[in-house]
Amino acid sequence: MIAILGGLGAAVLWASATLTSSRAGRLIGASSTLAWMMLVGLVVAIPMGVASGPLPTLTPSTTVWMLCSGIGNVVGLLFVYRGLRIGKVGVIAALASTEGAIAAVISVVAGERMTIPVALTLCVIVVGIAVVALASGEAEETDADGPDSSAGAIPASAGHPARHRFKPAQRAVLWGVAAALVFGLSIYSTARLGASMSPMMAVLPARVVGVVGVFIPLAVAGRLRLTRPAAPMVLLIGLGEVFGNASFVVGSGQSIAISAVLASQFAAISAVAAFVLFHERLSLSQRYGVIAIAVGVAVLTATRG
Repeated sequence: MIAILGGLGAAVLWASATLTSSRAGRLIGASSTLAWMMLVGLVVAIPMGVASGPLPTLTPSTTVWMLCSGIGNVVGLLFVYRGLRIGKVGVIAALASTEGAIAAVISVVAGERMTIPVALTLCVIVVGIAVVALASGEAEETDADGPDSSAGAIPASAGHPARHRFKPAQRAVLWGVAAALVFGLSIYSTARLGASMSPMMAVLPARVVGVVGVFIPLAVAGRLRLTRPAAPMVLLIGLGEVFGNASFVVGSGQSIAISAVLASQFAAISAVAAFVLFHERLSLSQRYGVIAIAVGVAVLTATRG
């Protein structure tokens, strides 16, 4: 039950962060959104991590997991925010959410045991997520590049062949797929860290990497942006990501696979919320995907409760 609650808690918090970042990214750009979010997360996680217990002992394996967790999380979020600037929330979130399936596969390959009923139920959930992604419809056709990217002001034919070959909808899908791949390794690494340290301490590496690798360089270069409407948004995103990851770490202590797949439900939650808040239309197939996910969660809860 801990794995289920931890995964679902992460899904709700990650969905909130995803929805908010889709708006913030269009106001201040993907890089600035990521930078401020990481700073907020670091400020929150440091005191809570220190208060949660003694500092962990750094070993070679722990260092590797920290690097994979931190770099993967930062790169994955940057990919997601890039996609959200030019695509629909439902499409990008659903594609990125397959991180749960990737992390689950890694955990099983690494030796985690799983019963056949649980494996089949997880497959139903993953199929539901895939349906949501593939049936989400066309992404927005206008390329809403944020102010932190000068490339948006240059025509595709002027030295940007990649932008000429792919439409905004196609580029958005590519960003979502790339995010899923690096996220899968990142959340698995974060779960491994959670086995030897507190949840808040386990989410610190990503915040440190984000501040050092994104916030400081942007600030030094004078490219860090923040507007009054975006300020509360980046605060909400930072809190949602920190506590969402912490919830996932708690759940992964019982089962990385279950917690990872249930956490990936943030895609379905984001798709429904985007329909209500941003009027992004849900297709019939996408509704079936959401229903499949909900049924899978109900069955998983009953079998693991």
